[in-house]
Amino acid sequence: MKRISMATHLNPRTQQELFRQTAFHEAGHAVAIYLRNKHHQLPPVFFQITLDVYDSKPLEKKYLARVEGGHLIENLPLSLAYLPETQRAAYLEAFEADIVNLLAGPLAEAKYISLRDDEVMNRYVINLQALAFYGGESDLEIVEKYIQCFIENMQQRIDKVDALFIDAFDFVNTYKHWKIITNLAEHIITCQKKSIPCEEIIEVIERSFVAVL
Repeated sequence: MKRISMATHLNPRTQQELFRQTAFHEAGHAVAIYLRNKHHQLPPVFFQITLDVYDSKPLEKKYLARVEGGHLIENLPLSLAYLPETQRAAYLEAFEADIVNLLAGPLAEAKYISLRDDEVMNRYVINLQALAFYGGESDLEIVEKYIQCFIENMQQRIDKVDALFIDAFDFVNTYKHWKIITNLAEHIITCQKKSIPCEEIIEVIERSFVAVL
């Protein structure tokens, strides 16, 4: 999960604004990983946020930030056909969770920008392909690898990704989740750390979760 630097990406006005977009992107990933996995009673995973935006010339680097770890599936199988039947259901559940968590990052950045610019954000304005313009190129590449591994039929691939995109969109767009993403993004911006450990991220999320109940 890497927030890609793109020279054409909506032409952020300042370096500080690019940092804010990046913070919301990574917060979207992190909040989805922690809250959605916990809600679906999936195994906890280690993750941390690493920022490259503190570099003196960050735009010369491809990646501005990344969530390290956070995947339920560490190594993709060649195909589900190679897995025992008893393992397939668990793999499919983890497969869907990882994809939604990947899509939540660029969707959070897209929502932040739409609110900043006083624009409407809905599923008709922001679609899967548009996420590349919100730093999501790397995320979409990983999603494609997942889909190719788990689903052979092309139409079934399209239908599944569309459904998971809606899940990710609804997660980010839920008021409570958006408030938590915003709180974590502000923490990323103000803490001024190059690396934010998993325990610190979870503490911010849990504190924010209680505050918005």
